[in-house]
Amino acid sequence: MQIGRLNHVGIAVPSLTEAIETYRTLYGVSDITTPFDMPAQGVKVCFVNLPNSQIELIEPLDETSPIWNFLQKNPKGGQHHVCFEVPDIDQAVTTMHARGATVLGEPRIGAHGTPIIFIHPKNSNGVLIELMETPKTGH
Repeated sequence: MQIGRLNHVGIAVPSLTEAIETYRTLYGVSDITTPFDMPAQGVKVCFVNLPNSQIELIEPLDETSPIWNFLQKNPKGGQHHVCFEVPDIDQAVTTMHARGATVLGEPRIGAHGTPIIFIHPKNSNGVLIELMETPKTGH
């Protein structure tokens, strides 16, 4: 197994509304999805669509969200994770375990509606890596 294309970079933010405004006014981005809640993950997300990738803006729903803890250490927000596509998430889990990586939790459905896993930052030079099964119907 080898990672595929970069799907998105996850950015934790204290306010989606303010972050969306920044990408619109400072960077001139007009293609931003409508924010939606993901209660199972404890977050509200939206995607900043770019020609070659996406930025996933992530806001905690409440204090139980893992993003809440991240923002306690980084109050203005910051890069939370990098997401790469893989052809098969179950194969990715098996391969990551065989290669000695720490897979955080079980596969679950991510914001793109496809299975995801996270690899502990200690395995990737301090970067939290999300592996996402390539969407079957495009991006």
